[in-house]
Amino acid sequence: MRYLALLLLLLPHSALAGAALATRTLPAGTVLAAGDVVLAADQDGGLQDVSQVVGQQLRVMVYEGRRIDSSFLSAPMLVGRNQIVTITYQKSALRIEAEGRALSAGSVGQIIRVMNNASRVTVSGRVAADGTVIVAQN
Repeated sequence: MRYLALLLLLLPHSALAGAALATRTLPAGTVLAAGDVVLAADQDGGLQDVSQVVGQQLRVMVYEGRRIDSSFLSAPMLVGRNQIVTITYQKSALRIEAEGRALSAGSVGQIIRVMNNASRVTVSGRVAADGTVIVAQN
């Protein structure tokens, strides 16, 4: 009995909390909506907040009725690989924009490499919330 009590104390808190379950089979890459997730209560009736998983993107496939673990989730990809994006450089009153091709996928705040379509020069920049890639001075 002591071993069981010790084991329960060592479990992470999320294992004891309510869980988010998939309402249908969700393929990898799906951005979760409120209809894709249902809450399951634990023995104490506690529930997990759905807003923690809604809007996140699945990295793996989750079958209907299975628990959605936090390790299955990532920030949604805003820019896809080979997508045409706007490259922006801004310093005080100067603003330069060019068209480029993303060489990797990225979510908001990630640094990705982009090739300028006109000059074929590859630059690195941070993905902005509107999908543009902002290049800083080297």
